[in-house]
Amino acid sequence: MGPDRIRNFGIAAHIDAGKTTVSERMLYYSGVEHRIGQVDEGTAVMDWMAEERERGITITAAATRVPWRDHALNLIDTPGHVDFTVEVERCMRVLDGAVLVLDAVSGVQAQSETVWRQMAHHGVPAIAFVNKCDRPGADFLAAVATLEERLGAPGIPIQLPLESTGDTHLIADLVTGRALRFHAAREGRDPEVVDPPPAAADEIGVLRSDLIEALAEGNEALLACVVEEREPPIELLVAALKERVLARTLVPVLCGAALRNYGVQPLLDAVVDYLPSPLEVPAVEGVDPSTLVALTRAPEADEPLAALAFKLHAGPHGDLTFLRIYAGRLTPGQALINPRAGKKERVARILRMHSESSESLERAEAGDIVAVTGLKWTGTGDTLCVRESPILLEALEFPEPVITRVVEPASGAERDRLRQALERLSHEDPSLHVREDVDSGQWTIAGMGELHLEVVAHRLEAEFGLAPRVGQPRVAYRETVQSTAAGRGVVDRSLAGKEVYATLELALSPAHDGLAPRVTLAGDCLLPVPVRSAVEEALVLEAQVGPRFGFPLVRAAIEIGAVGVRDGKTSDAAFCQAAVAALRQAMAAADCALEEPMMAFEIQTPGEFSSGIIADLNSRDAELTEVAAEEGACRIEGRVPLAAMFGYSTAVRSLSQGRAGFSMSPCGYRPVAERDLAARGLVWR
Repeated sequence: MGPDRIRNFGIAAHIDAGKTTVSERMLYYSGVEHRIGQVDEGTAVMDWMAEERERGITITAAATRVPWRDHALNLIDTPGHVDFTVEVERCMRVLDGAVLVLDAVSGVQAQSETVWRQMAHHGVPAIAFVNKCDRPGADFLAAVATLEERLGAPGIPIQLPLESTGDTHLIADLVTGRALRFHAAREGRDPEVVDPPPAAADEIGVLRSDLIEALAEGNEALLACVVEEREPPIELLVAALKERVLARTLVPVLCGAALRNYGVQPLLDAVVDYLPSPLEVPAVEGVDPSTLVALTRAPEADEPLAALAFKLHAGPHGDLTFLRIYAGRLTPGQALINPRAGKKERVARILRMHSESSESLERAEAGDIVAVTGLKWTGTGDTLCVRESPILLEALEFPEPVITRVVEPASGAERDRLRQALERLSHEDPSLHVREDVDSGQWTIAGMGELHLEVVAHRLEAEFGLAPRVGQPRVAYRETVQSTAAGRGVVDRSLAGKEVYATLELALSPAHDGLAPRVTLAGDCLLPVPVRSAVEEALVLEAQVGPRFGFPLVRAAIEIGAVGVRDGKTSDAAFCQAAVAALRQAMAAADCALEEPMMAFEIQTPGEFSSGIIADLNSRDAELTEVAAEEGACRIEGRVPLAAMFGYSTAVRSLSQGRAGFSMSPCGYRPVAERDLAARGLVWR
């Protein structure tokens, strides 16, 4: 199938907006599945991990292919929980379009904003689907209005929910001017096309006129129809709407209730009609790995291969690497190179994924999304290309973890198995950081939230047969230097039977960009070239243990100055030891501060509980930015130290009799006041 008939799209939204339910209905109505999977019953096809079925949430992005109207739709169902937002980020990088699912009662919610920012960052065109239109309090047009109010997104309805009587639901199609009737008794069949009820004619007419006028801006053919008061052809409206979607100047909004099985087939039609094919997005850009000269690759099979590894899954029988093929053709056994790692790779099998199951392919071409086996050196964000025409695509960026837990093996016999399991999980998940403390025999795992690390602990037990001891969650603090300090290290000793000598001086100062310490050499530094990389690595590693509390040191500049050696007594190890000693001396002399992660929060609660929730937030040192009343409900936004929010979901349920909704997302760091250190249990080392 040619790339013009492919649609690579994802479904993304706030948690519990119904993304997976929409995906399951798409599978059913397209004929891929012969039964409807239910999230609440743990039978959803796209939630294939045991953790997902137990919790009723999506944790890892699942991919499948959906046939519809002679097109191939590569669908990726993404998580909604903020702890797994990295899954959404890496999927948005490789998708050509997206469906933003909104709740008909709540409209745009906190994680909807995060997802929209990710779409905007990667330039992903989107359509929106207002789900749960059958719920009490649902207001389709109000939900559409929140797109502009909260996202600044130019949402415009192209459907309108009408009457629902028993098992019959009616939706007006504003593009055609007709209506679609869905019957529960006709489950699995297409809706009937009928005339809209006369009582809704005025509202449909006004909204349709608004749609046509909006599309006529910049479209001469449509503008002529408006001026001449002629009915525009449906094909012209569809083409004009697609043009605006691709330019990201309009977001068409559809409606329905996936759980009640209505509104999904028109959504599949909209994916085909309005979201781009691989031929309708800009050619992928990269650089030559050797010269860094800019290169582009057109989405054609005859171009040299260019593919991006955007996701890994550490399975029991080896790793699966998910690839977006931007250009060229991929076949099993093909020899490739990974320019970042400088390694050769060979693809063993090419797989078309359907959630956890798969089918083998003989080849894959430009515009496709597939999984492959057999890669040894490729990680998330790496490029795969052919030796004859190398290209390096832009890598993926991931946020820093905000929470840590200590993990140790249940017995000495499990130590190596635990190390291998953690290495595999961190290789799969770039937002999971793992650090081993050789002295204590423990590992520190760092992630994006309590749920994230809890899922990791459960996967160690369920997938790897381990039962490690896991400590309580801790905040991922970090340290910064506030002043300049100098240090000098001297090594004069016997090392491995050889006398070695080295001295090294360095200056430590604050840096205002980047996180990892930046190591440079003074202009007159005589540090031998062969040992420079080893010394830099030793300094960066030592900076992982800050001077005051042992948290990683960030935004620091280290400048290496004078070095001293003696003939016959030089050694790489001596230089590294001298550098580490000098850095320790400089860190001890510098003024250091502690920084803590802050979380942006949004709470939606019935109005009668708002005062108690606000009082509780104030006791947690929260900074409120907005308190808005919305028809009997209240939305509270702000930011708060992560340290004050452990277990908050239980607290907010107690304060609201279980009726409040709550979400958080990382929003930077701030210094911890000296007076608060003792209250956090932080004692000078």
